[in-house]
Amino acid sequence: MKYRNANDIFPDELLAEIQKYSSGELIYIPESAEKKKAWGEKSGSRDFYIKRNAQIRQQHNEGKTIAELADEFALSTDSIRRILYS
Repeated sequence: MKYRNANDIFPDELLAEIQKYSSGELIYIPESAEKKKAWGEKSGSRDFYIKRNAQIRQQHNEGKTIAELADEFALSTDSIRRILYS
């Protein structure tokens, strides 16, 4: 996140109104709900876990045991069960 001068962003009238509430302080303005990304979308981790979990389900359907899957994916057997049965 980078900081920008409010004088460069807001029209004078809006800046004067904002200064009534907070003058000389740092203010965080969050992104609008339409622009906000869901967890993991920006980094790609969401896709990674979706694909990994699909692999786990597929291999289990092909006959691999929960213990084998836990070893292969470096997860606990409880984690494998949560993936399979959720």
